[in-house]
Amino acid sequence: MFEFFFSPRSVAVIGASRDERKLGHGVLLNVIRSGFKGRIYPINPKADEILGLKCYPSVLEVPDEVDLAVIVIPAKLVPKVAEECGEKGVKGLIVISAGFKEVGGEGTKLEAELVRIVKRYGMRMIGPNVLGLIDTSTPINASFAAGMPLPGSIGFMSQSGALCTSVLDMSLAEGIGFSKFVSLGNKADLNEIDLLEALEDDPHTRVITLYLEGIADGPRFLEVARRVSRSKPIIAIKSGTTEAGARAVSSHTGTLAGSERAYEAAFKQAGIIRVFSVQELFDYAVGFAHQPLMKEGGIAIVTNAGGPGIMATDACERAGLRLASLSEETIRYLRQHLPPASNVLNPVDVLGDALADRYAAALEAVLRDPNVGGVLVILTPQVMTQIEETAKVVGELASKYDKPVLGCFMGRATTEKGARILREYGVPNYEVPERAVRVFKAMQEYKEWLGRPPLEVERFEFDVERIRKIISEAQAEGRLALGDAEARGIIEACGIPVPKTGLARTPEEAVRIAEEIGYPVVMKIASPDILHKTDVGGVKLNIQTPEDVRDTFDLFIYRASQYMPDATVWGCQVQQMVRGGKEVIVGMSRDPQFGPLLMFGLGGIYVEALQDVSFRIAPLSREEAVEMVNEIRSIKLLKGFRGEPPADLEAVVDVILRIAQLSLDFPEILELDINPLMVMEAGKGVVAVDVRVVLSPKKD
Repeated sequence: MFEFFFSPRSVAVIGASRDERKLGHGVLLNVIRSGFKGRIYPINPKADEILGLKCYPSVLEVPDEVDLAVIVIPAKLVPKVAEECGEKGVKGLIVISAGFKEVGGEGTKLEAELVRIVKRYGMRMIGPNVLGLIDTSTPINASFAAGMPLPGSIGFMSQSGALCTSVLDMSLAEGIGFSKFVSLGNKADLNEIDLLEALEDDPHTRVITLYLEGIADGPRFLEVARRVSRSKPIIAIKSGTTEAGARAVSSHTGTLAGSERAYEAAFKQAGIIRVFSVQELFDYAVGFAHQPLMKEGGIAIVTNAGGPGIMATDACERAGLRLASLSEETIRYLRQHLPPASNVLNPVDVLGDALADRYAAALEAVLRDPNVGGVLVILTPQVMTQIEETAKVVGELASKYDKPVLGCFMGRATTEKGARILREYGVPNYEVPERAVRVFKAMQEYKEWLGRPPLEVERFEFDVERIRKIISEAQAEGRLALGDAEARGIIEACGIPVPKTGLARTPEEAVRIAEEIGYPVVMKIASPDILHKTDVGGVKLNIQTPEDVRDTFDLFIYRASQYMPDATVWGCQVQQMVRGGKEVIVGMSRDPQFGPLLMFGLGGIYVEALQDVSFRIAPLSREEAVEMVNEIRSIKLLKGFRGEPPADLEAVVDVILRIAQLSLDFPEILELDINPLMVMEAGKGVVAVDVRVVLSPKKD
């Protein structure tokens, strides 16, 4: 896919310049210096020759075919040049020029015109407003970056060109190689999803790394990333996820949701490994690029210093990683080959005077052990330590076994040569144990994700006509918030149990409904404008007598008139009193990037105060819904605590999946809360006691 970007036969640099201070000169020079073996055509109507290459006044006058055009001219001239590229039959454009959508106004119009031209001629475009593109295997450097990355197996793409240059500079200092290096810019045509698909098929890329500021098509990104992650790890930094302002939402789910929650859920469901710094990005990428994934078993630590060994042990425990229990055979071997003062359990301490041969004995022993899934080798520089020789031993043994080996040669001045030797063998080195442990943790989580079955979405039988009728009637009346009876009607049509309920318009009608249901009952103010009824004193539980029903009806109508005089009040809901069970919440709000964002947590009035909630994006599998339920901190309260019976969590999972289907089938539903959803003992189901639904306006 997109060979004309990464492996073009010919490249035209439009805006090539003789002036060394201009981007057009730097880009052309980079293409030449990169060792590109295809044809290179500088385009500049004011020059005959640049950097020893014949120059053409227009791409239309190039005598041969042009696969790729790199455009470095003022923004206002770009559409005309793009039109010429289309006429020439150019397949790909890299528009480095800035001054488009990112500046607003006329720039936005220019970009829209550029996109129309690209689509009309069937071209594909990276940009505008980009650093460019680099492929180390072709090789080609069609960018204005100050340098060519080292060859490697890490693919990198970034929405920020400035970050690209910084990452490139850091990678050169740390000896990290890349397969492909792409700046996405404004993403007017090709975006991160297209590049994910391109890197999925790239034989030179083993790990994909991303810097994202936003995602254009969340559902498609999730679908593609789920697939790509099964063949190659994806490691991502996502910036700009803090909430700069509150959204105008009325549901608990909408209040607690936000960009950060949605991205966190999307990355988790797609198997994307999320990091929060460039350093972490490098740490993880190098580990995945050069070492195999974790094997069955725990982590073994080999160290020549007790303190760092303890630090690594603590880091493993904090990360939830298991230290390997070494086999009796391994322990016996270590006792025979290490000094008596050595610790032959895990961590294995080879002592401060260990030379390379002692490291070799210990490392090979733990690598052979079937209980070991990965090894961390710690070295602190002592006066007798053979740093370079030990690094060679570690590298050679790591290449013999199909288990991840990470180095932690602590320090810098004296250990740098050893770290360089480790890199030559493909063994990443981390200056402190905690960084290495985080990489092992990421490997373990990625392996667990790979072990999950592919996404399978269950379908349930709904009363679709009933749901559509409720929504259509409310929209026709211009109402966005559904009343209690309407909201419960939708939930009931989804196959979710609701309590017996009736709408009373008079006190006498309320008494009749209560007697039909049977005492005790619950009463609630019925109004499409009063979503949080407790805020106006509009909910009362455990009503036992007809007198209480009449008094409560009159009180609720009075309170509504006092607190919200403009609210439409239909009367009062009289509802069956649900006894027993635990209160949880299941909700949905529609995220602008990803669509339906589902929430689960403890319910009742404390949901926003405690915020013990988890999120996922629809569609989701039963396995993901189970994980969602088990993720909250207070799950022990639902699984049975101190003799209490466990709650019916299978029924909760069923509700989550039904709400996911509802949200996908009816995009008119913007927000939905079931709060509380009363969860009975295991095997006895759930009851949706209170439901709120908010709709989008009817489209003309």
